[in-house]
Amino acid sequence: MDNKIITVTSPLLPDLKEFDKYLEDIWQRKWLTNNGHYHQELEKALADYLGVKYISLFTNGTLPLITALQALRITGEVITTPYSFVATTHSIWWNGLKPVFVDVEEGTGNIDPEKIEAAITPHTTAIMPVHVYGTPCNMARIQEIADIYGLKVIYDAAHAFGVTANGKSVLENGDMSTLSFHATKVYTTVEGGALICRDEATKKRIDYLKNFGFANEVTVVAPGINSKMDEIRAAYGLLNLKQVDSAIAQRKHIAELYRKALSGITGIRLLSNEEGVRHNYSYFPIFVTEEYGMSRDALYEKLKENNILGRRYFYPLISDFPMYRGLESANPMNLPIATKLAQQVICLPIYAGLLDTDVERIISLIV
Repeated sequence: MDNKIITVTSPLLPDLKEFDKYLEDIWQRKWLTNNGHYHQELEKALADYLGVKYISLFTNGTLPLITALQALRITGEVITTPYSFVATTHSIWWNGLKPVFVDVEEGTGNIDPEKIEAAITPHTTAIMPVHVYGTPCNMARIQEIADIYGLKVIYDAAHAFGVTANGKSVLENGDMSTLSFHATKVYTTVEGGALICRDEATKKRIDYLKNFGFANEVTVVAPGINSKMDEIRAAYGLLNLKQVDSAIAQRKHIAELYRKALSGITGIRLLSNEEGVRHNYSYFPIFVTEEYGMSRDALYEKLKENNILGRRYFYPLISDFPMYRGLESANPMNLPIATKLAQQVICLPIYAGLLDTDVERIISLIV
């Protein structure tokens, strides 16, 4: 057995000497947080890189979801997907709202637009889809439904940093989109996140909400929380922005190695490449079907025994967790595709710095 342990991802680290220079400058400025120099610089740099106009930085990727629901004054019920990281639904719960789960598309893992209309009630005010593994949702159809019923759309785009569809950033769809800059993501500030909106007035409200609701020194205009990004994370993010394109190119190379070797393997299903989409290759999921020589969990354990730490992402479904499984919409009979994907998926290691020889060893354990 090779003793080298390989995980699903590895953080993107900036040049240490260059980071030291940023830390020295922060020390000299004596401004550690609350809309400091590097915070403002990173907002501008990200807006330019991502092709968006209004972006607000946060201290992690969950708080933008919570704040988006606050900023849009969402009430009642929010239609969402069970096939995601649990933070998606937790953000709905933390706002005192009711999540309503609908099934997903087998080909993408994204929310199935054709299941949304049947879930709409007089209490529904918003839809919260997820661009799963960075693959864009059927945004045109979702927006069409939202317009018919007067619903807001908030995209959880945690996996979709830099992803475009037909030359346009996916972050420009819906009423708002959120990003995560967690250490496991394609682009990272260690912990961090962002909320993208459509106009200056909404950005101002978001920036109030993430700073306790302060409009000025003596005026509080909303029951906000503390979710500001500090200067050290902002500096870390500025440095990583310089190398993210290279990291994505390396991820693309690894994805191509996997796809070439695993396409056509009986019992292993891959997601298809979406036409017109520029991916960021944030994950490489495989789906282990009944035709494969062993179960998904048996393959997962085989990889682990060989120090390959894949991830069953997303398993279990959010709707299976105790705080949500009592909801009528959480019944597995209503979610057959999501349930199947959760039982089949393994995300293989993919990150900048993963060697071709490591990829070949992973492939050899599967084929």
